[in-house]
Amino acid sequence: MEPTECLQDARARVPRWVGGVQGPRWGAMVGAQGPDAPASVGSPARPLLRAGPFAGPLPPHDARGTQVHAERGARAKLTRSRPCPLPRRIDPYGFERPEDFDYAAYEEFFSSYLVVLTRRAAKWSRLLRRSRGVRRSGTVKRYVRKGVPLQHRAHVWMAVSGAQAQMDRNPGYYQRLVQGGGNPGLQEAIRTDLNRTFPDNVRFRKSAEPCLQQALYNVLLAYGRHNQGVGYCQGMNFIAGYLILITKNEEESFWLLDALVGRILPDYYSPEMLGLKTDQQVLAELVRMKLPAVAALMDGHGVMWTLLVSRWFICLFVDILPVETVLRIWDCLFNEGSKIIFRVALTLIKQHQALLLEAASAPDICDKFKQITRGPFVTECHAFMQKVFSEPGSLPMTTITKLRETCRAALLAQG
Repeated sequence: MEPTECLQDARARVPRWVGGVQGPRWGAMVGAQGPDAPASVGSPARPLLRAGPFAGPLPPHDARGTQVHAERGARAKLTRSRPCPLPRRIDPYGFERPEDFDYAAYEEFFSSYLVVLTRRAAKWSRLLRRSRGVRRSGTVKRYVRKGVPLQHRAHVWMAVSGAQAQMDRNPGYYQRLVQGGGNPGLQEAIRTDLNRTFPDNVRFRKSAEPCLQQALYNVLLAYGRHNQGVGYCQGMNFIAGYLILITKNEEESFWLLDALVGRILPDYYSPEMLGLKTDQQVLAELVRMKLPAVAALMDGHGVMWTLLVSRWFICLFVDILPVETVLRIWDCLFNEGSKIIFRVALTLIKQHQALLLEAASAPDICDKFKQITRGPFVTECHAFMQKVFSEPGSLPMTTITKLRETCRAALLAQG
């Protein structure tokens, strides 16, 4: 495969990106042309769903979630003499598992992870009982890094991100945004992408009762009206979809999206996407500092970082890493901010440095960057998160801030 073919292959794997309703398409960042061309290395493109009417409110909150599945898996391991039940094709979040899903390895992991979940749930319950609310502190930071139980996740995200405070200060604001009129361009842009959002999740399908597409549409429409400088960018649909799956609440999902797009990731989703471009360059500089051999490999083959990691930043690892691993990353993202994205990226690259250095061409580099987001290392989320806070070494925010200033200035100078 020639390098140009590698780029074309990568473009085919990322959906069309809209930088705000009126803004440039994402493909411009990698030189793509046309509405269906843009791309980056990531998950294979998903098939589309049939169009149809929106329907239904959000489902009631299931407080047990992953723990329920883990308990079933643990019981299945302890009763080997019984007939083996049919594997669950749908995970606790509604996603279909692929045909080649390794059920044995997954159940083995979850049987041990269940012990961690049980211990963390008990600790979080005690913490929440003895405190009037969740506030950022050394204890909360330590607890968050070790994982927030599903039944507490929405509450903790709302508290540590500032979303709860914003919602409390603006009662009725979300409902007024949803009920407001106008913005036909915004509405059409969002509707266009609804069927492309998690077609492998049964809760977003037209046949689901209720179908979460209506909630997703409402959240994205409200946010576009709230932040008209951003409007809607493709990629926000995947983030909002995850928020809805976790919170089971449109208004909370809206305010968490505002925390991410408006404060934690500024200028990632603006029409110019300057914040996104800046942080991809910051990652390149961090790799140059901490993993110079990998940086030399990239330079030697003329491979752009945006080609390899754009979806990591745009979708915050949604559809790149396993769901539970993404949620563990988001636990820290809401509490500690965007620095966690660099830690995760550096961990993936450092852990697989030997594999990456085997690449002999640009297409080979593309392929290996897809490989490093798969397998037991990223599936075993608890061990993975421990690596995230040890493998990259020291990463002070002052370093990131200085790199951002330098990289941003260079991008602005390029025009």
